[in-house]
Amino acid sequence: MLNSKIEAKEQNVLVVIPTYNNAGTVARIIEDVKHYVDDILVVNDGSSDQTLDILESVDGLQMISYSKNRGKGYALRLAIKYAYEKGYRYIITIDSDGQHYPENIIDLLQEIKESPDSLIVGARNIQADNMPSKNSFANKFSNFWFLAETGQKMSDTQSGYRLYPVKLLQNMSFITTKYEFELEIIVRAVWRGVTVKNIPVKVYYPPVEERVSHFRPFRDFTRISILNSILVIIALLYYYPKCFFKKCNYTNFKQLIDKNITNSRDSNIEVAMSIGLGICFGIIPIWGYQMVVAAFVAHLLKLNKVITLIASNISIPPMIPFILYGSYITGGLLLNGEVDFKLSEMSLDNIKEDLFQYVIGSVVFAFISGGAMLILSYLLMTIFKRKPKYE
Repeated sequence: MLNSKIEAKEQNVLVVIPTYNNAGTVARIIEDVKHYVDDILVVNDGSSDQTLDILESVDGLQMISYSKNRGKGYALRLAIKYAYEKGYRYIITIDSDGQHYPENIIDLLQEIKESPDSLIVGARNIQADNMPSKNSFANKFSNFWFLAETGQKMSDTQSGYRLYPVKLLQNMSFITTKYEFELEIIVRAVWRGVTVKNIPVKVYYPPVEERVSHFRPFRDFTRISILNSILVIIALLYYYPKCFFKKCNYTNFKQLIDKNITNSRDSNIEVAMSIGLGICFGIIPIWGYQMVVAAFVAHLLKLNKVITLIASNISIPPMIPFILYGSYITGGLLLNGEVDFKLSEMSLDNIKEDLFQYVIGSVVFAFISGGAMLILSYLLMTIFKRKPKYE
């Protein structure tokens, strides 16, 4: 069995216990943690009870203390900075309210030995006895937004039982100081390329009458919602485009084509329909939702979503003038049978003058283009005798 004290020394780990008015439990937590590690830092986040007196009576304890309560995120930011300046490689954070079991420190140390420089989040059992229903809902809510902001799935994004790789989190500018910091830091870590993962940990929720919680539902939930709104916008405008262009090379493109077209299990007509569907929704004027709707319809029709999404990117800058022109011309032919308009005269101002003509034309033009690409791609695959990998 892993000797946690030796391992913590070798891995250069500091255990951090942020605390605010937990005089009834903090001493016991510190003593329990001492069974597993020697280096312990307690951040006293402006406690107004007897917490500070208790901490000052403990020997061999590293401590940061300040008089005004600033929030858990602020305490963790100070701890990360402190650990970096002291030369620690990792910090393990454990709450001081008695919910976490110090014995799980062994599991965190074992995981980081196998996955160095990862950020590990302890995954609680959502069905644990006495777990408040609001906690379960909040965790699912947070997990959903984490997926939207990073493209990664996690079973628990709110647990405070974590292991942070200190050096990899340096030079990051955070915008939060309260509970929402624990979501911000894992999202920002993923964006920076740090591996973020869950491992199971035990959790204890005392009976309602014994619980000490500093979470203020309305105020804290509002802050979390605002943070998620900001992170989603950044993800859509920066993170996902960055990932796309990073992977946009010949080798990856060839592998994508080989997997989803050349060696796909889909029949020729299914591949052709996926292409046609993507072209159609790439032209229809539902800007901002084209790829989402295309993927949803492809899912309903059981078509290849990857091919559909690739084809829906037809609305890229070099193609936009031709799409606008074709839509406008089609609308003119449908509504009045004549068009006195040249591609060289194409502008947004011209389209604004007759928006109805453009919208009607774009929808019809989208279906015509999608149908044409469906037929063309099917004929090409038939001519070149493309066969599904498993037929």
